[in-house]
Formats: sequence, C-alpha cells, structure tokens
Amino acid sequence: MSQLDNTPIMPSFSGKPGPAGWIQVWIKAVTQPKEQTFVDISESPEMSAKTAYLWVFLAGTISGVIQAFASTIRIAMGLGSQFQIPGMEQYIPQSTGAGGSVGVTLVTGLCASPLAGLFSVIFFALFIAIIQWIAKMFGGTGTYDKLLYAIAAITVPFTIVSSLFVFLSLIPFVGICMSGISILLSIYVLVLQVMAVKGVNRFGWGQAAGSVLLPGCVVFLLCACVVFGGLMLLGPAVSKVFNGINQSLQSVP
Repeated sequence: MSQLDNTPIMPSFSGKPGPAGWIQVWIKAVTQPKEQTFVDISESPEMSAKTAYLWVFLAGTISGVIQAFASTIRIAMGLGSQFQIPGMEQYIPQSTGAGGSVGVTLVTGLCASPLAGLFSVIFFALFIAIIQWIAKMFGGTGTYDKLLYAIAAITVPFTIVSSLFVFLSLIPFVGICMSGISILLSIYVLVLQVMAVKGVNRFGWGQAAGSVLLPGCVVFLLCACVVFGGLMLLGPAVSKVFNGINQSLQSVP
C-alpha cells in the first residue's frame, strides 16, 4: 500500500480572492501536474461550486464570442459556404451581399454566446456528477463541489486557449499544426483530470482513470447503439432507394 493511502495529504494552497485569484488557481492547475496540486485547490478556502459554474459560463461565452468573430472573418475572406436545398430557394432568404452576411453572422454569434455559456455549465455539471458518482462506487471520499472546482480549474483555461486557436486555423497550413497541438493538449487535459479525481477522492490511479474514462466509454457505446439501430431501421428504405436508382439507370437506353 502506498504512502498516500496511510498518510493524508494536507492542503497548502491559499489563493487571492477575486479574478486575480482565479488566474492563480488556473495557472497552478495546468502548470503543476501532480496530485498535491488538486488537493490544495479543492481544499482551499476559496473553493466554491458557484465560482466553478461562473468560470465555465465565462469560458463558454468567451468561446462563443471568439467563434462568432472567426466565422465573420471566414465569410469576409470568402471562406464561408452557403448550402441550398433544391426546391426551397424561394423560401430561403438570399444573402444581401458580403456586408450583410458578415453583419448578420457577427450579431447572431454574439447574441448566442451567453446561450453557449449556459449549455456549457449544464453539460459540465452533468459530466462531473457522473464522474463523482462512479468515483464513489470505487470508494472515493471526495465531494461533487470539490471535484467540480478542481476540474473546472483545468478545463476553463484550456477552453479559452483552444478557442484562440480558431484564429490561427484561418491561416493556410497553420490549421493542420493547430489540430495536432489540440490533440496533444486534449491528452494533457485528460491526464490532469485523472490526477484531479485521484487527489480529490484519495484513491488509486486505476480507480481515478476508471472514473474519468468510463463515462466516455458509456457515451460512445450508447451512440454506437443508436447509430446501429438507426441503420437497421433505415436499411430497407435505403435499399429500396438504391434499387430504384439502379432500375432507372438500367432503363436508360
């Protein structure tokens, strides 16, 4: 049995109050990848579920704003695409020009940004609830609020940084490099999340990894079942369509 199981890890971190303290917590979470880091963060006097929710909301809103500007730039550069539905052209408003399209895209994106922040909070809260529920099943001793705060300190700064990559992806060939960097950052975030679950719940690496990875595996299996079921239901209809096309081609002289 490791020393961690016999000796409790005591917190040693006290951040500054307010936004300045937020940045300090984020920097500590992403630059000090060790279990003690998340023990300190989750046990600090500033730890609060409301603060974590606010972080996630701001990150989601900022990401929405950045996406709105990026989409506007794409349209201004002529990189945007418009999809037409055959037979529905008379019901779909046509673009009034580049200026009108750019303006509508920007205003719509900015107005929808707070909604993106709200949905970010909902899905993040559900994600943490599932992880902590599984951690409890594995014998974890942490709480939902502590895990929420610790993982929010990891996720929020990476969400903001990843959003900024959208502007770099507008540069030819740079977008490919950004995709590779994003994958590496995602792996690093996953490792930090496992450390956070381990530190908050005071158990082993296997239980921590299982708590983080099992929800994703379950979601993947559910999606695979839905897709497979949908294909099974649509199979006869799709087969009939292809048979009709094949007969039409054969009847052409």
